[in-house]
Formats: sequence, structure tokens, C-alpha cells
Amino acid sequence: MKRAFIIHGWEGSPNSNWFPWLKKELENNGFSIVAPQMPNAANPKMEEWLAYLQEIIGNVDENTYLIGHSLGVIAILRFLERLENQKIGGAVLVAGFPEPIGIEDLGSFFETPLDYEKAKKSADHFVAIHSDNDPYVSLRNGEILRGKLGAKLIIMKNAGHLNEGNGHFELPIALEEILKMS
Repeated sequence: MKRAFIIHGWEGSPNSNWFPWLKKELENNGFSIVAPQMPNAANPKMEEWLAYLQEIIGNVDENTYLIGHSLGVIAILRFLERLENQKIGGAVLVAGFPEPIGIEDLGSFFETPLDYEKAKKSADHFVAIHSDNDPYVSLRNGEILRGKLGAKLIIMKNAGHLNEGNGHFELPIALEEILKMS
């Protein structure tokens, strides 16, 4: 069975943004979906998040798909970086940043440089979805993901941080890309 995990960002919740909509749409397409509340979302620590991801995801295979928003993206990449001889079907990375963006509270995710090669070997497909006017995560981050991971980069016009604050309660392009890669 195809499994997908939707990982929210800093100060986030699985019940916000476009996550409930995507969960329902993927379930309607035969996926088993987990959209967890990540631990200490207001004060996230990488080791805590990665341990929790390992616990809820368990063993991965080509029928495993990961979708992340904002901080959820680096959490997914750190998770993939640690996989040994395992591969997922793909990842959709929304408004994510693989490198620091100047927020001290998120420093534990960037204490060591991301091993892009290891992360890349752990997934068959990457799609990065970014806005051209995100006030927190510049488009440069999407370009890094394209360059380092070979991600397909989709640029949305005037979409902000691709969250409910910018009116995004649905994200059809994320659904379309997951369905394509699966």
C-alpha cells in the first residue's frame, strides 16, 4: 500500500494550511496517510523530530512518500540523509529551506551541513514547490534543492509562504505531483 506522511513546519499543526485537504485527497486515491503533530513545534529540536519521524514512519520502501512544509522540509531531508540502503518513492518539499534562514530557534537542524548526496540517494523523486514572494523562505532555497537534489522546481506566483495565512487551504499542485510520482 502507498503511504504518505505530511510533516508540518515550525509552530505548525497537521490541522492547518492545506494539510487536511491533501490528506483527504490522497486517502481518496488509495493512500494510507499520517499527518502527525510534531513534538515541541514551537521549540523544535532536530534529534527529537528525527526520532519521532523514525518511530512513526518505520521501514520505508518505494511506496513511501514524504510531504513537508517549511521546517518539515529540512526534517525530511535529515531523515533521508540517515537512511541506510533504503529508498522512498519521493518527496514533495513545499516552501522549504535546506540551509539556515537566520532563525536562531531552528539552529539544531543546521549544526552540520546537509549531506545532499545521501539524501538524494534515498528518494527516487523530489519536487520543490516555492513562491516567488515568500517573506520567510527565498526562492534561492528552491533553486538549491533543484541544483543539489535534482528536484523539479515549481514556482508559484505571489503565493507567500504557501500557508493558510496566504489563503492556501488546498494545494492541488502537491497532490498532482505525488500522484505523478506514485
